[in-house]
Amino acid sequence: MYLKFYIMSLTKREQVISHIRYLRQELREMHLGIKDDDLFPESGELRGLMAQFEALLELIEGNTKIQSNSEAA
Repeated sequence: MYLKFYIMSLTKREQVISHIRYLRQELREMHLGIKDDDLFPESGELRGLMAQFEALLELIEGNTKIQSNSEAA
């Protein structure tokens, strides 16, 4: 049982790392666009990034809830 939970935790960790890398790259591109070309991102791009942050937060919160439930048992 512990091994299964540990493997699930590694998968969640990999998903979080992947999300963070993607978001960091998107933010870098937006920053360079603003800095170099004075081009601000379109509102759709910003909404997309916000949705990605929300998905990441849900993934993290879901993982925290699973851990706290298993620790209580």
